[in-house]
Amino acid sequence: MSPQGRILALDLGRKRIGMAISDELGITAQGIPTLERRNKRIDFAALAAVVRENNIHQIVLGLPLRLSGEEGTQADWVRQFAEELKTHVDVPIDLRDERWTSKQAERVLMGSGIRQEDRKPAIDRMSAVILLQDYMDSLENLRSHPRPIPTTPNPTPNQ
Repeated sequence: MSPQGRILALDLGRKRIGMAISDELGITAQGIPTLERRNKRIDFAALAAVVRENNIHQIVLGLPLRLSGEEGTQADWVRQFAEELKTHVDVPIDLRDERWTSKQAERVLMGSGIRQEDRKPAIDRMSAVILLQDYMDSLENLRSHPRPIPTTPNPTPNQ
């Protein structure tokens, strides 16, 4: 990952937005406080402040897909949010499959001793951490194992 900035991951919900940021090298993800949703104007202003204050150069937004991998109404809602967010921040936004992040986060937090009323924001934050770590790992995997460019064999003349 380039040292030019951090990556911000967002786990978008109707009541909260779980957030995580990368370190400057793009190796590790760490959760930051969950954003309690108020209204779009306040939410976008808060997200723009996070981008500015943390030197964010990329946003990864969880895209909720159906188990089949198809998009539904939730995915449409997230895509619309991403389009609106683009008018408030000047960084690219990448949508990424988040089907299993909440379940993974719940498993990680089981038995953690977190009180019931604090668990939901913690799950949202942990979901964003898992989403971001998976994203960074996939980038590192691409760098470590680049795919060869397919070549087309020279056609042989008909005989």
